Parts: sequence; structure tokens; C-alpha cells
Amino acid sequence: MDKEESEAADPFERVAETYEQLLVPALFGQWTESMADAAGVRKGQRVLEVACGTGVLARTVAGRVGSQGAVSALDINPSMRAVARQRGPHTIDWREGAAEELPYGEGEFDVVVSQFGLMLFPDPGTALREMMRVLAPGGRLAVAVFDSLDNLPAYSAMVDVYSRVAGETIGQVLRSPFALGDADVLVSCFTDAGIHNVVIEGREGLAHFPDVATMVLSDVRGWFPFAQIRLDDQAVAAVTREAERALEAFTGPDGVVEFPLSVYIATAVKV
Repeated sequence: MDKEESEAADPFERVAETYEQLLVPALFGQWTESMADAAGVRKGQRVLEVACGTGVLARTVAGRVGSQGAVSALDINPSMRAVARQRGPHTIDWREGAAEELPYGEGEFDVVVSQFGLMLFPDPGTALREMMRVLAPGGRLAVAVFDSLDNLPAYSAMVDVYSRVAGETIGQVLRSPFALGDADVLVSCFTDAGIHNVVIEGREGLAHFPDVATMVLSDVRGWFPFAQIRLDDQAVAAVTREAERALEAFTGPDGVVEFPLSVYIATAVKV
């Protein structure tokens, strides 16, 4: 099988690669050190990442635990795992599985982390209970979620653009990553799962896209297909034109799009 045939055989792997190339540097990569700090990751520990995506956090964690530690990274999406495995390191144990039914034994890990996955899980409460189950006593859990759209005006504007140009259904899909962006709602999610010692901390970052077109393509080509959403070139062009107007306040003279990106990091210790 030649390269073109191989790529055609797994179009979703191309989507995952676009996610890695566009969304990771623009949004996700900046949080890995903060997450490892919040989780207290150190040498020799056993660490699990839940919903690892293309593995950006797992790679940071693997560097911290060193050769005496062990890192397992789980995702339900085989294309994401394929890209993660290609980027290594080979010492990470990449596993398939759902957050609501982790394929690990009780107390198997010293640390569990999950970066920007909780708000997308079908059952966040069950996922949190599972993460605590696989933690050893005294083990630490760290979970990151995006702030609400009320505090992220650039993405609020993009939700409006997609809703008007491509349809309300697509606008609702773009809302989903921000569903737990309220400290009280997040605390309730943990307490409903039986986790009563959760600590919520707000953090400020910066989203950075080289231009509006790249920001649009990061969604259209980098994760919408996983939600069974596909826009043709004409629709993408229309969204981009509207987005250029909607994001004018966040676009510099050189075309670079930057805006504040606030998140919540929730931590808890298994007693």
C-alpha cells in the first residue's frame, strides 16, 4: 500500500494530525506544564492521562516521571491514538477505552490527569468516579476545562458565526467544549461524583492562530469530522469571511489572531 492509499484508508488520522498541527500549538500545548504542576507529577510515579488526544500532555508527563516511572494514556479515538503513538515516546502505554469504564485496576496510579476532555464525556460524573477508583490512596487527580463562553468573547463570536452561516446545530457543537466553564457547576460535578475535597483554580493563557483562516480550519478540519460534521469549501469560505469581521478586535495588523484563554484546573486527593 503506497502513501496515498494509506492516507485514504484512514481519513480520520488526517483529522487527528490536523488537530495536532493546528489546535495543539494554538490552544492545548501551553497547559501541559501547569497541569503537571497541579497534579504534582514527579520522578518515579505511575501516571494515567484520560482522553489523551494526540498525547501532548502525556509527553510532558513522561519527561517528568523519567525511566523509573510509568505513563499510560487512554483515548477512545483510534486516530488520535495513532498520531500520539507516532510522536512517542515509545515508553508510553497507549490504550483504547472510554473514560466511564477505565481498563485499569483499583489504585493502579499515583496521579490521574485529564486535559479538556471532561466536558465532552457522555457521563462526566461516572468518568470522575472511575478516575478516583484507579488512584492509589493519597493519589492526586487534576482536570482542566475551558472557561465559559461569557468569558471567551472570541469563541462566543465564532459560535455566532457558525450558527448564522452553517446552521445552529454546528454552533451548538462549538459550544460543547465550554459546557463546564463555571466554577460552581464544576464543583457540583465533582461533589455529585462523591469527590468533596476538590479545589478549583482559574488560570489565564493566550490563544494564538497565525490567521483567521487557520482558526476556522482548526475546527473544520481538526475536530468537526469526529462529530460527523463536514463543511464544503463554499461553506468554509463563507464562515471565514464572516469570522474575519467577527474577530477583527482580536486580529493584529499582520493578520495574527490572539485572545485571552481562561481555563479552570480542578484538583483533588484520594483519601
